[in-house]
Amino acid sequence: MAKSSEVKLAIFGRAGVGKSALVVRFLTKRFIWEYDPTLESTYRHQATIDDEVVTMEILDTAGQEDTIQREGHMRWGEGFVLVYDVTDRGSFEEVLPLKNILDEIKKPKNVTLILVGNKADLDHSRQVSTEEGEKLATELACAFYECSACTGEGNITEIFYELCREVRRRRMVQGKTRRRSSTTHVKQAINKMLTKISS
Repeated sequence: MAKSSEVKLAIFGRAGVGKSALVVRFLTKRFIWEYDPTLESTYRHQATIDDEVVTMEILDTAGQEDTIQREGHMRWGEGFVLVYDVTDRGSFEEVLPLKNILDEIKKPKNVTLILVGNKADLDHSRQVSTEEGEKLATELACAFYECSACTGEGNITEIFYELCREVRRRRMVQGKTRRRSSTTHVKQAINKMLTKISS
């Protein structure tokens, strides 16, 4: 029987970069043309990733939230997809400030995120090169994908699966350090008691 875990993923990016389209493409393998860009939605999706059943809660943010809303979403999420549109340089330039806010809110933890350049099918109106995306991902120390929610090109499923793997790896590492530190505290306490006794 596979273990089961829950992972909270949040998707951020400027309105219109295709966040909802990506999520819907991932969940239904379809592309939907019409969206209400002011709506945020949360989806639940179950998948088996590396023999483990994972329930993803995916928060598709509207991209037009006020600061308080956005910070709440950032506190809620464990893994983040930062999306920009390759035909919109402005959306690309918003990624770094977004990552800085995430770092601020998630301190002292490192943020688990993946950078996604969407609308890769619109090569003729591209404003952000693949190399620029790769370079930014290197600066952010995260994985990078280019894809098209419209045509389904690029491995969209892999984006979400990889993010779940990252969140799980991070949890395991944090779990280990937590256990280790509690043993250290016990040892220190015993040593203190022993020194008191002997003095």
